[in-house]
Amino acid sequence: MVGKGELDEKDMVILAALSRNARVSYTELAKQLGISDVAVIKRIRRLEQLGVIKRYTIVVDPKALGYNVVSYTGIDVEPEHLLTVANELRKKEYVKMLAITSGDHDIMALIWARDSEELRRIHEEISRMPGVKRICPAIVLETLKDGDWV
Repeated sequence: MVGKGELDEKDMVILAALSRNARVSYTELAKQLGISDVAVIKRIRRLEQLGVIKRYTIVVDPKALGYNVVSYTGIDVEPEHLLTVANELRKKEYVKMLAITSGDHDIMALIWARDSEELRRIHEEISRMPGVKRICPAIVLETLKDGDWV
């Protein structure tokens, strides 16, 4: 974990800019910060080495790919089956995010489905996994903020 003193305001500006657009140029960042391109490159490499930047990615609109139903699904599992169920779900193409949690549900999964019928079949499949006690889907009606860490 990175200590508070290891990152300064310029690092935070770089992180915010990259979270909005991972393809922003070093030149553009340098202009924003009033430093050289080389200084920006060094800062980004340092952030990568510290593990602050884990990877670069994109945000995809599921509907643009034909996935018209998105669900955040809570999954309650018998404790002795938690890791087995989580590992099985990790392999499923329809699971786009998976987390073991300490909240209302043992596992939270972000699921993309083409339609309500496919989502129903997916939820049935999950509910039949050994150790699964209950599933609690929450269908996403509208996404108001997506992907920014700031």
